[in-house]
Amino acid sequence: MKKDVLEALKARRSIRKYKPEQVSEELLNAVLEAGTYAPTAMGRQDPVMVVVQDPALRQKISEMNRKVAGSNSDPYYGAPTIILVLADGTHPNFIQDCSCVLANLMNAAYAAGLGSCWINRELEMFDSPEGKALLAEWGLPENFRGVGACALGYPDQELPEPKTRKDGYVIRK
Repeated sequence: MKKDVLEALKARRSIRKYKPEQVSEELLNAVLEAGTYAPTAMGRQDPVMVVVQDPALRQKISEMNRKVAGSNSDPYYGAPTIILVLADGTHPNFIQDCSCVLANLMNAAYAAGLGSCWINRELEMFDSPEGKALLAEWGLPENFRGVGACALGYPDQELPEPKTRKDGYVIRK
């Protein structure tokens, strides 16, 4: 195994504080490309990534997530870019496929010097009437369901130290 890949996987951490400046187009495209190379069931490439950078839409998405969470804080931690990951909810592996995309996005973000964090509640958001309306606006079928989002931006915090790995994480038989 290439040491740099393993070291990057071990060093990546969720970032929960971002600088306000938008991610450069070059870095964003590199992260998105990594998402497109995530493994998917039977190579179907079902997931779709919706990049949200428009401040008004970002605010709307944040409000939708807050409503589901019952929270008043920004669920995307001030990240200037939100990458929503959705797929056809009728396909049996849509959650696993989208999860692989999200993992690739976060690992690529770290490799590009960006911060990222997996955000939940997109399932509930896009099952709502408001979410279905956004799907229609974006030209996506109403059977698409959200799995998660990647908050993305330049970190405005030090990288947290990794937690000690738990005993029993790996069982060999």
